[in-house]
Amino acid sequence: MSLEDELLEQRVKRTAEIEALGFRAYGERFDFTHTIPQILATESAKSAEELAAAKPQVRIAGRVQTIRRMGKAGFLHLMQSGERLQVYVRKDAVSEREYSLYELLDLGDIAGVEGYLFRTRTGELTVHAEKLTFLSKILLTMPEKWHGLEDVEIRYRQRYLDLIANPESQKIFVTRARIISSLRRQLEQRGFIEVETPMMQPLYGGAAARPFVTHHNTLDMPLYLRIADELYLKRLLVGGLERVYEIGHDFRNEGMDRTHSPEFTMLEFYEAYADYHEMMGTVEAMIAGVVQHAAGSLKLERDGVALDFTPPWPRVSFVESVRERAGVDVRTAAEADLRAALVRRGVAPEVAATHTGGKLVDEVFKAYVEPHLVQPTLVIDHPKVLSPLARVHRGDPALTERFELFVQGLELANAFSELNDPDDQRARFEDQSRQRAAGDDEAQQYDADYVRALEYGMPPAGGVGVGIDRLVMLLTGQPSIRDVILFPTMRPEGSAR
Repeated sequence: MSLEDELLEQRVKRTAEIEALGFRAYGERFDFTHTIPQILATESAKSAEELAAAKPQVRIAGRVQTIRRMGKAGFLHLMQSGERLQVYVRKDAVSEREYSLYELLDLGDIAGVEGYLFRTRTGELTVHAEKLTFLSKILLTMPEKWHGLEDVEIRYRQRYLDLIANPESQKIFVTRARIISSLRRQLEQRGFIEVETPMMQPLYGGAAARPFVTHHNTLDMPLYLRIADELYLKRLLVGGLERVYEIGHDFRNEGMDRTHSPEFTMLEFYEAYADYHEMMGTVEAMIAGVVQHAAGSLKLERDGVALDFTPPWPRVSFVESVRERAGVDVRTAAEADLRAALVRRGVAPEVAATHTGGKLVDEVFKAYVEPHLVQPTLVIDHPKVLSPLARVHRGDPALTERFELFVQGLELANAFSELNDPDDQRARFEDQSRQRAAGDDEAQQYDADYVRALEYGMPPAGGVGVGIDRLVMLLTGQPSIRDVILFPTMRPEGSAR
């Protein structure tokens, strides 16, 4: 029998012994008076004398993190929401049944304690137990010392165990929730309303990506998990909802790396009668507000680099930045020249040869410019070939009124003045169809209903998409997108890598 099997057998036996004492192994409702973080926040500053005079009564619950038994007394620590509090259990202070329960507890069990607060001789804030109750039995073994869960695959696959063993993981996801809350609050303060659009769509669009495909049995038709919310949200502008946003999951059937996940969270918002200049100001204000809310300052240090989110941020021309660093004008350069630029940057010739059209332009930008965009920077005025849904630039018909936000070489937001000319949109969809026929499986589909919606008249508008996961990565200092997604997509357990 393995050690793990022996421990399981031992815990099953203890479960029976706990039930023999009259406790339920998997208990019922427990009415607590305080959370452990609340007690630490309100009572930690009080002296031993103040606590002795007041004897504050508390009723708490948590997971047993440590146990130290010493004859007729002992200690344990309960963990809750990433914080722990010591409990002192003395045989003559609780019932015989409850002290017997204390002696049967395992690390990882969930228990309830009622008593009063005091400080031990070493000065540690502690609950002097007067009552114990049992709430849930652990059968499997916790990582050694609760800080040994370093196997990345186990952390992602068994997130529940990661959250138990690594309090820092809990803090990441609490911060994530605060970031999303801040974005919602700021949008609603600006008069935006939250809406929901289909996640299964008969046509996919709004981005250059491959979709996940499913099938609706009753309708006998293929459906696609959405790759973006954009085209449905802009239909709502046509309908008169002039400031709309959605925070939801998108799905792209493409490669996975530290910044890409097949399932991810996006914020998209659209404002009628605005343009990309106004959206730049909105993005600066909102992201700065999120940074201040989540980090307490507009200045952060990440990877040894001091980042300053104080608006306004630099504006950098897409075309000029590529010309300066790669020596080519992406508006006029032949594809052979762009591929040669990629090869000079270390891209294998056979890989460079696979890129065409807008994808080729984008790869040159990624290779030459993105690594240098460290401070919050808005890259503006993208070539038309890269932006099939953006309005043509008022000063240069080869460009569009578009910007992207980059920090530390990572794209966090994408925005533009929206294209609302149905004839222009039709022509661009047709061009995308030609690119698909030529083998570009990321080119967008022709969406006749969206063109029809534009023919009813869409007001001029600005739109923005913000990658929530990447923003959380930045603000929590995490190296991988899977560190900020609670349940990231994984291969089946035990499958070959």
